[in-house]
Amino acid sequence: MKESLDSVAGRQRLRIERRLAHPPEKVWPAVTEPEHLSRWFPAEVSLEPRVDGRITFSFGPGDAASAGSISAYDPPRLFAFDWDGDLFRIELRADGPGCLLVFSHTFDDRPAAASYASGWRNCLDGLDRLLDGRPDVPPERPSGRLHESYVEAFGLADGTADTTADGWQVRFERQLTRPIEAVWAALADPDHCPAATIGATPPSGFTTDAFPAGVITALDAPSLLEYAWQSAGQPAGRIRWELSAGTGHGARLVLVQTGPADTTGAQVTALTAWRDRIEPLARRLAEESDRNAD
Repeated sequence: MKESLDSVAGRQRLRIERRLAHPPEKVWPAVTEPEHLSRWFPAEVSLEPRVDGRITFSFGPGDAASAGSISAYDPPRLFAFDWDGDLFRIELRADGPGCLLVFSHTFDDRPAAASYASGWRNCLDGLDRLLDGRPDVPPERPSGRLHESYVEAFGLADGTADTTADGWQVRFERQLTRPIEAVWAALADPDHCPAATIGATPPSGFTTDAFPAGVITALDAPSLLEYAWQSAGQPAGRIRWELSAGTGHGARLVLVQTGPADTTGAQVTALTAWRDRIEPLARRLAEESDRNAD
């Protein structure tokens, strides 16, 4: 199997190649017919099998259905459609007695790429079982360790640095594998640290030794904590942690640090210091996610 993430017309494209032991004529019904799609695709699908035909996705009672349109339908070679603004393409290429399946998912949310990749890998494993005639198994939550392996492979752990009107900013956006409350607990460490309060020093999980922490200036547990950082004993900028619902089953973390123009050397330090702070947290959460799934 070959997997990659690249950029196409300003969007992200996840591409997965998988060799199948079955010819395109056998695989085609499994990737286009609703009764077969329901056994490996992450939603119930109904469709009009033609170009510009309507395609509808549903996750069951209580969930609103969403719809898209089919942009390519060329049996048994190519099937493509849109879903909530994302583009999907399934291409089947004859390869000896079997075929090469080339799957791509084009989207805007780059930090979601690891969730998408691990989820689609699980789905394609289900497609393999269907084609081989093996028994269906209940869909599993993607492994936290698998998610983190895609973060590394796709270079999703690095932050960005920008110049602002009054100085600089460093920003990290990271999809995690545990829900908001679990991430907040890991950062706040309530068993060993006092509860976070406005005007107090933040719990150590929200800090790094590279930037001495001032006091908390904004707090909305379990989704937001902001505090001033200090340089030469004086407030120099702000550090803001935000947690929100993300893709998959975990929280989306956004960390932003700002600083004045006369501390631009600290920007490079921030990129390294926060990466070194976030990565052990993400690995710990991934391990917790896998233990909870057992």
